[in-house]
Amino acid sequence: MLSVKVAYLASAASRAISNRVNSRTFVIVSAYSRLHCPVSQTRFYQSVAAPEETVIRIPRYMQKQVENVKQTRGKNKINTVRAGKLLIQSKNPDLNQTAAYTLGRFEQPVLSSKGWKHNKSFGDYFTINNMKTVAPFVAENQNEEVEKEAPVTFNNLQICKELVETLEKIGITNPTTVQLQTIPKVMKGHNILCAAETGSGKTLSYLLPIVQRLMADKESEMYAQGTRKIGAVVLVPSRELAEQVAAVSRGLCAQLGLRTMTVGGGRGVGHIKEVFKKDHPDILVATPGALVKALRRRCIDLSDLSFFVVDEADTMFDPSFSDMLESILVNTNISRDPKETKGLDHKAQLLVVGATFPGGVGEVLSQVTDLGSMVVIKSKMLHFLMPHVKQKFLKLKGADKILELNQALKQLKQEEGGGAAVVFCNKSVTVNWLGYSLDEMGVQHARLQGDMPAAVRAGIFRSFQKGSADVLICTDIASRGLDTSRVRLVVNYDSPESHTDYIHRAGRVGRAGGMEGGEVLTFVTHPWDVELVQKIETAARRRTSLPGMESEIREPKPKEVETEE
Repeated sequence: MLSVKVAYLASAASRAISNRVNSRTFVIVSAYSRLHCPVSQTRFYQSVAAPEETVIRIPRYMQKQVENVKQTRGKNKINTVRAGKLLIQSKNPDLNQTAAYTLGRFEQPVLSSKGWKHNKSFGDYFTINNMKTVAPFVAENQNEEVEKEAPVTFNNLQICKELVETLEKIGITNPTTVQLQTIPKVMKGHNILCAAETGSGKTLSYLLPIVQRLMADKESEMYAQGTRKIGAVVLVPSRELAEQVAAVSRGLCAQLGLRTMTVGGGRGVGHIKEVFKKDHPDILVATPGALVKALRRRCIDLSDLSFFVVDEADTMFDPSFSDMLESILVNTNISRDPKETKGLDHKAQLLVVGATFPGGVGEVLSQVTDLGSMVVIKSKMLHFLMPHVKQKFLKLKGADKILELNQALKQLKQEEGGGAAVVFCNKSVTVNWLGYSLDEMGVQHARLQGDMPAAVRAGIFRSFQKGSADVLICTDIASRGLDTSRVRLVVNYDSPESHTDYIHRAGRVGRAGGMEGGEVLTFVTHPWDVELVQKIETAARRRTSLPGMESEIREPKPKEVETEE
């Protein structure tokens, strides 16, 4: 009888093993009932009851997968749609999210771009709609006007009549929020670290108090005797931006007897020497390379400055410029206290301005000034997506991008009001190739990329600003600080490589004094572009700032703490 039982167990096990689903499933037959039953009952179990007592055990990890699928299918889907305007509009209506819906603190958003790394996602899209028609830095100022029942003008900031009249001639009557916060601090002699979104009027926030101070010094006894000296230096990363800042400065100084000059890269030492042979300007706008050359050949003296401005700080403190910036700051007497900015033996007031800041700002500035005495001004919308600009993301193949671009440019021409378009590429080669393709399509455009000589770049951008062409194809060289008031559409032909690049590119539309109804269109092609898009979508759904950028602006630390380190 024992041999029969053993034979049965062997045969049952072999049949079960032959029928198993995969190599990790185990078949266990109850031997207890076999050993305590007669042969006749055993034969009965063998013919009838054996299938009921066969148990297939599934591995634990597979059980968890099945349970997760059941829970996901069984869950009630969270309805993110409420009455009102859509914040996120997706190709799949189930993934839409209205402005009235707010995600919970621990609630994970369901992203429209979740499966965009898969090849089957080509053709998918989603749009972040604009929730406001006016820029936040203008809207906040308007709210303040309503509360105070009196218009806030530059007269309230103690700006002289001559400058106020000049601003009124170009249609600027009310200061932005950044200007309201920055101008009074600069006029009191503080060193400033100002971080605000692109297009918020940062250039005027430092130029207005600088021009007013230099005009007052010129009228005083300080300039009664002696030669003319440079009063302010504005350091910018590119020659195009230098020309732009200088143009704004010349407009302010035209009727005040102050001179503005620019010294940019792309020219030899002979040109730099000739520029400084004449009378020194009151305001000098320069690029780092040209200014370093002038200092080495002793063409310029920065020891008697009243103001030293570092514009577009995120680029200026980049490793490609930081060494030159340090050597320039060492040759400048930067004040450590507001009291040191006044009198005959005054020191330079330091103004650092930008839309974002890298982590090394504190380390560089601590060598020339007291970080604890610097005033940090941060806008509320810093590192946030612009709520007054529509932003669309389209997943498509690389071969389809040129057709989508042509379609977007045609649609822009057909819209009321028209406007210009800026198309961003990651490489100069792509700019040239895309230009040839648009030539074949009959689209008139201008090209701007880093391989061009500096003088040629400046001329191209100047002609684009004047309206010679409505389409500008460029690299990120045109994304930093340049005024693009007539631009209504920004196309990221190549997805930006970082959050900072996206913020600066998108900042070419929706600027103060620019066209309304701006839009940003981003083409997403490669799998490595999807992660950035998902972070942008998550920030939009949660209404938070872009991740990884909150710590880029460091609060000034006391000098004693840094010396201990």
